[in-house]
Amino acid sequence: MKSAYEIKKEICEVGHALYHLGFVAANDGNISVKVSENEYYCTPTGVSKGALTPDMIIKVDKNGNKIEGKLNPSSEIKMHMRVYQKRPDVGAVVHAHPPIATAFTIAGIDLDQYILPEAVLTIGEVPTCAYGTPSTMEIPDSLEPYIENHDAFLLQNHGALTVGFNLQKAMFVMEEVEFNAKICKYAMELGAVHEIPNDQLKKLMDLRKKMNLPGRHPGIDYGEPECKGGANEELVAEITRRVIAALGK
Repeated sequence: MKSAYEIKKEICEVGHALYHLGFVAANDGNISVKVSENEYYCTPTGVSKGALTPDMIIKVDKNGNKIEGKLNPSSEIKMHMRVYQKRPDVGAVVHAHPPIATAFTIAGIDLDQYILPEAVLTIGEVPTCAYGTPSTMEIPDSLEPYIENHDAFLLQNHGALTVGFNLQKAMFVMEEVEFNAKICKYAMELGAVHEIPNDQLKKLMDLRKKMNLPGRHPGIDYGEPECKGGANEELVAEITRRVIAALGK
């Protein structure tokens, strides 16, 4: 089991990565990690994710009330708590504003085309949740129809939310969402988006089952089972390693 310091340090590292990838600007975004049924570490309000240090990380209860820490939690902790309430398998939540994926929501274009095998395997279709005023219960409520069956959500005019059985997985899903949006955008600019054929999608779903990939997946109507924590993390890491490498080019 990781120590409190190790968890806080990991949150800071993910915050720094979000900032340097350009997924957040200024004080945008928030991160949380589940410690127990009533304890969660999260990032504070009013601090750039690129400047986070472990001593800034705070602890809140299941209602989002501060338990310990010098700073205050983000007012958007409400949407994190809604996810934890509905998804006991989730161990971490990441909210950011990846520019291209966010642009899809502003343009009113759904990120629902199956174009990359890695994205099909790990995130499937990414729903766009109805617009909600930040810091209110409107955003948690907008997530409600999708929480049970998805690990990635686009927030209308407001960015993206991703979840995972641990923080590394939640961050990988966020990277996958933005990378998929980027490739889709490039294809649109080139004049055409050709989705993976149905017979090949079926093979990917069969492969997903064999790999026992973690998380909830909307599927492609082939009846594949849900997979949770305890899956083959090495296979997940290999898929995401290629995505991250490509993103850095």
